Amino acid sequence: MERDEKEILTGYSPQMRALTEQAMGKKASPMMQAQLSFEEEVSLGTEILRNARNELYLNMRFLDLALSGLSFVPHAGTGPFYTDGISLHYYPESLMQLYERSRIPVNRSYLHMVLHCLFGHLFGKGKRAKEYWNLACDIAVESILDSLYVKCVHVQPSLYRLDLYQRLKKTCAVLNAESIYRALQDMELKKQAYERMASEFFADDHSGWDEEPDVQNAPDRNPKKEWDDRREKLQAEMEFFGKEAGSEAGDLLSQVRIENRERYDYRKFLRKFAVMKETLRVDTDSFDYIYYHYGMDLYGNMPLIEHLETKEEKKIEDFVIVIDTSLSCSGDLVRRFLEQTYGVLSESESFFRKIQVHIIQCDEKVQSDVCVRNNEELKHYMDHMEIRGQGGTDFRPAFDYVDQLIRARAFQKLRGLIYFTDGYGIYPPKMPPYETAFVFWREDYSDLEVPPWAIKLVLGPEDMEKQ
Repeated sequence: MERDEKEILTGYSPQMRALTEQAMGKKASPMMQAQLSFEEEVSLGTEILRNARNELYLNMRFLDLALSGLSFVPHAGTGPFYTDGISLHYYPESLMQLYERSRIPVNRSYLHMVLHCLFGHLFGKGKRAKEYWNLACDIAVESILDSLYVKCVHVQPSLYRLDLYQRLKKTCAVLNAESIYRALQDMELKKQAYERMASEFFADDHSGWDEEPDVQNAPDRNPKKEWDDRREKLQAEMEFFGKEAGSEAGDLLSQVRIENRERYDYRKFLRKFAVMKETLRVDTDSFDYIYYHYGMDLYGNMPLIEHLETKEEKKIEDFVIVIDTSLSCSGDLVRRFLEQTYGVLSESESFFRKIQVHIIQCDEKVQSDVCVRNNEELKHYMDHMEIRGQGGTDFRPAFDYVDQLIRARAFQKLRGLIYFTDGYGIYPPKMPPYETAFVFWREDYSDLEVPPWAIKLVLGPEDMEKQ
């Protein structure tokens, strides 16, 4: 027996040793041919999982916290693994059968479920189609496992997998679950093709994702927050280990960085451009009817409190939206951005009595400027929008043009400017006299530097989905 095999068997129970020898191609001992009780199966199954966890840890120490994040829960009968974010649920008989083939499938299945939890796949389905989301999550996790250069989980990917990865990379900047989900929907898979793909990447049952995790002993636990914390610590660990982690972790670090990026809600951000302003309107919110009726009853026709004649409301003031119409920004992308903006602007009580929103298209020069003053004009612009430009990207002309509008007194009060772009352009050398935000569209989620006077938002495809 090789030295590493001797080390693997060190400390194993007799049953575990016999099962491991069979997995290594040795002849199984008579002990393994005997009928085991369920309690013995559970004991053996727990030992298998603990050794899988230890082997993964010894090869990827930066995964320490994540690998210890799941407790083991056995079930009678047979079936695949599944997790609810708190525990790893397993069937001892099925686990032993898998282990008899090799340790590697067990190690991969264990890490497969841990990665689901780390990347929040259990909690991120939202309104997405369940079947496609489950498949997208499995492909995302398996693509990471296939990129790992670690012996304890390495299996040569099939040609089917390699071909699919190449197809996905043509439309996905990164192979995370959200990008793969959109790509799968665009493929419009037929039933047979879907089942073939699902079978190829299947490793665990996702039914536990729809169930409430078993937190009876710790009702205050929040699995999502726990895994978010572990993922943030994992990134720090991997970056600390540096080259060692990079050589072993394949695509894992880049995926962790993407998932740990700061999430933005563009709609909430846009609402921050609302300002408090007094308007002539009855303020019913601060009115107390008790004092009103008490005064009327006591004095007949003299209430002790009356409606305030003014009310502070959040209103959208004048501002500018600049659309980068360079070759890197498609018309469909611009439309989705404007749909999000329109969704906020068209909310009830969003406008002052007079408002001007300049929608400017600009690549290396200003191509168009349309001023809208109400919901109807904004909707008309959306329905008849034409993208003009498709040249290079230079941010300066738009700022120069807005400065001209300010000098011409085109605004009552300019609240700010929102520049929607992919980020590759020349910034103005000076800070403008109004708030400025650059909203970056980045399918690869990479960060970009902006001048210190500018607000920065980095949005990915799922951040621009309708809400």
